[in-house]
Amino acid sequence: MTLHLPDAHGALRPYEPRTEPLALAPGAPFTSRTVFSAAHVVADPYADTTPDSPAAVDWDATLAFRRHLWAHGLGVAEAMDTAQRGMGLDWAGAAELIRRSAAEAKAAGGRIACGVGTDQLTGGPATLAEVRAAYEEQLAVVEESGAQAILMASRALAATARGPEDYLEVYGHLLRQSAEPVILHWLGPMFDPALEGYWGSADLDTATDTFLDVIAAHPDKVDGIKVSLLDARRETDLRRRLPKGVRCYTGDDFHYPELIAGDEQGFSHALLGIFDPLGPLAAQAVRVLDTGDTDGFRALLDPTVELSRHLFQAPTRFYKTGVVFLAWLAGHQTHFTMVGGLQSARSLPHLARAYELADRLGLFPDPKLAEDRMRTLLHLYGATP
Repeated sequence: MTLHLPDAHGALRPYEPRTEPLALAPGAPFTSRTVFSAAHVVADPYADTTPDSPAAVDWDATLAFRRHLWAHGLGVAEAMDTAQRGMGLDWAGAAELIRRSAAEAKAAGGRIACGVGTDQLTGGPATLAEVRAAYEEQLAVVEESGAQAILMASRALAATARGPEDYLEVYGHLLRQSAEPVILHWLGPMFDPALEGYWGSADLDTATDTFLDVIAAHPDKVDGIKVSLLDARRETDLRRRLPKGVRCYTGDDFHYPELIAGDEQGFSHALLGIFDPLGPLAAQAVRVLDTGDTDGFRALLDPTVELSRHLFQAPTRFYKTGVVFLAWLAGHQTHFTMVGGLQSARSLPHLARAYELADRLGLFPDPKLAEDRMRTLLHLYGATP
């Protein structure tokens, strides 16, 4: 049952799909690392929408996917970049997602942390007071839901702040009033170009110093930091400078195996978008790491990096398309439709390569279903030999 997959030059090449998936069953809770998967949302394919319309979400399928992640021991990082926050999912949709997922987490006994941002500010330039109030509104929604808060980087703050002192003021205010320790999120401009110069400087060394100043002023209110800069050395250096008790959650979808494994001076926990498609395999790898078998952990996770680097290749912000595509192939949803029409953001050769890499890893619970769906997509595009 050979598939003919298109390459970047328009040529078709034969590929023989595998016939057996990996055996990846749920297991015991993790003991050595705290691991979150940022989770995607499933669009309602029957909704009559446009790219500018509010998101129409298939709530049943969206929540079922979160139960899938919890069943394998992963925490869910909700209403984050992977859920198309700011790229199809507005604040009203995110608030509904937070409330529904937090209630589902309570019922399932799953861990959940939710994104707090300022994306309700859509009317042009905002004042610093308006940015602070927007953060406060969202923080209240997350805390009332019973979830842990993730203070996300704010496009509005990046546009308004005059320098590091404004970041110190806004984040200090939020940390003082947060009910429980939060996760601070530093999302690099490769994920969102509007965040260039975050923490008051385009120089990353200067920005890092400001980031650490925020944490040092309120270490009791910071559970950890999520760093998404795709720079392993910088993350390791930052991790070593954190106050005692403050965790580093890697958000580096290029170097996650080595950062989670760590070194003699420490390690990173994880909060990763790539763990959406890798969930069961990532969970198995972490359980191996729990036994102290770092080599076994790396043997399982290192081969996944090629797929991750492919999905997150520039323009990195469109990685969500590949994530949802793989969820469709894996049978977690019945269609390849995304809120905002983002299924069109990656080319057929890109998707074909994602299928091939995921299939080689054995990620699809039903390889025949994945093959049939890939074949359907190829026919739809007219890519037949």
